[in-house]
Amino acid sequence: MTASAKAIQEANIAASAAADKLAENLVALDVTAVMPLTDIFLLASGRSERQVSAISDGIEEEMLKNGFKLLHREGKSTGRWVLLDFGNVICHVMHEEDRMYYSLERLYSDQPVVKLEVVSNN
Repeated sequence: MTASAKAIQEANIAASAAADKLAENLVALDVTAVMPLTDIFLLASGRSERQVSAISDGIEEEMLKNGFKLLHREGKSTGRWVLLDFGNVICHVMHEEDRMYYSLERLYSDQPVVKLEVVSNN
């Protein structure tokens, strides 16, 4: 089973919003095979707590504007790792140091990468 077209569309909207806030290292992983609750993990990095917060705010605003409801948010107060759950897509906006430490890409390295329309600022 692979990510639905709707999930891929959602991931691209979220990635575009993240890129608008200068998020780095944008990666979308199709986790349908190992995660029954969602289709895609979108990973994005920020260089500071303030930028992580701005990226997550931008994603929330753009997703809401496009009709996607935020189901759950965690980590907003610390600005180190903000998790935004939109159902089909879960966005992990992480401080670059935390992203390297937790290395979600390594944990899910056997899952396919979803091609994003937006080009990251790396």
